[in-house]
Amino acid sequence: MIDALNITAALLTIGFGLFGFLAPAYTASALDLAPTNSTMGFSEMRASVGGLFVVAGLAAIWLGTPTAYAMLGFAFAGAALGRTLSLLLDHPPVLKVLIFGGIEAALALWLILANLSRDPF
Repeated sequence: MIDALNITAALLTIGFGLFGFLAPAYTASALDLAPTNSTMGFSEMRASVGGLFVVAGLAAIWLGTPTAYAMLGFAFAGAALGRTLSLLLDHPPVLKVLIFGGIEAALALWLILANLSRDPF
């Protein structure tokens, strides 16, 4: 059961990452980001919102160890922490942040708690 949920979480990670990787304009729009004088923002979307999560999800599946899945969870924990800080400092649209941050927090909690208990390093 844990293995199946780990793979599902990794596949979700890859799926989310593919939006930023293959559709940076759509992703930027969904995140309320606006282009400026260059396409550097698209490059950033493909890298940090896209490729980073695609490869992290693929790596977790490829390595297949509890530690690999826990590390994927720590990446989501960092994203959720960033959204929490943004709520405090930036006052973004609350519903959007709660949805995106809630997904990130749920994946972080599952991946960290379920996997660190299986692999004490």
